[in-house]
Formats: sequence, C-alpha cells, structure tokens
Amino acid sequence: MKRIEYSEHLKIRMKLRNIPLNLAKDIYLKADVKFFDTATQHKIALKSLEYMGKVRDIIICYDESENRVKIITIHPLKTYQKVQRIKSGRWKRL
Repeated sequence: MKRIEYSEHLKIRMKLRNIPLNLAKDIYLKADVKFFDTATQHKIALKSLEYMGKVRDIIICYDESENRVKIITIHPLKTYQKVQRIKSGRWKRL
C-alpha cells in the first residue's frame, strides 16, 4: 500500500472547513470517480458525501508516485463546477 501524506495546505483547509482528518484518505481510497486536471497537472478524486447538512461532491487534489500519495487540498464542489470542468475538457477521467 502507498504511503499517504498530507500537505500543510491540506491540514489548514481541513481545519478551516471542519473536515475530519481521515476524510481525505477515505476519499482517495473510496472515490466515486478519479480525474486528471489538465490545468493544475494534479489528480482529482471525487466522492459524494454529506457535508454541512447536504450531500455534496467533495474532491481532493493529489500527486501520486509508485509508493506515495501526497494529498494537496480538499474542498466541496458546486454542481456546476464539476459539470463545467468535465465539459470543458479540463478534467479527464482516469
């Protein structure tokens, strides 16, 4: 199994958004779908979860090597953001 690391940025974002620490790892391991973001050159894992009283798509951005995953950030998406990024070709399904 790959070693999962959290960036300092991710830790700050999780604290500011009151997101449980293990959620980023769970999204990586149990993603509904994964993409490659052509604008940032990072991989994206997306999972629909309950967040702030609503079911929302939550994404993590991460980089991956043979033995390590570094999760960079996490945030909930608005529906139009997901649709637009796929439609524009910015996100390519993995």
